[in-house]
Amino acid sequence: MIHYYPVALDLRGRLCLVVGGGPVAEAKVHGLLAAGARVTVVSPELTTTLASWAADGRISHGPHEYGPDDLDGQQLVFAATDRREVTEAVAGEARRRGVWVNAADDPAFCDFLLPSVLRRGRLVVAVSTGGASPALAARVKQDLEAHVPSEYEALVELAAEVRSELRARATRPGGTAWREALGGDLVTLLAQGKRGEAKARLLDRLGVTR
Repeated sequence: MIHYYPVALDLRGRLCLVVGGGPVAEAKVHGLLAAGARVTVVSPELTTTLASWAADGRISHGPHEYGPDDLDGQQLVFAATDRREVTEAVAGEARRRGVWVNAADDPAFCDFLLPSVLRRGRLVVAVSTGGASPALAARVKQDLEAHVPSEYEALVELAAEVRSELRARATRPGGTAWREALGGDLVTLLAQGKRGEAKARLLDRLGVTR
């Protein structure tokens, strides 16, 4: 049994290769672009969306079958094709070069897995079963959505703002104080549009006077 190490990657400006041009590849590219990666897609055919991104210059496109030279300079590689022989070739060459590779729905050819992700702005909740059941990971994410409403995006920004202000004042409440302060009705106040009141309450719970 493999115990994967969870990590969040800063992919801004990183070169990432996606082999495949179908819906699965499109989903991979969408996430990579959102993370600021520089994406190259290698495939003779593309979905309409991928073709439009290529035409707009958002991605680079190699309109040919995969070849080892496509890995030149790449830092992450994604095999998103239903042709197992291509997946094997991509994974084999990537590993020979020391480049991390992910193969859609085939953990045997993966150096890392992509979790099911719930996003609320800068708040990211990732769920993984270590490749055992992506469907279960997606179901757990779905269940979590009810407990992490959209207002958590505003709560993240409020916490970041207060944290920055307190650092400027050389005031640093401990982790326990923060955990207790961020509970309660802050999300409700933000949902009601009462950001000022939520901020005042957070500061008060942290023992800080304005």
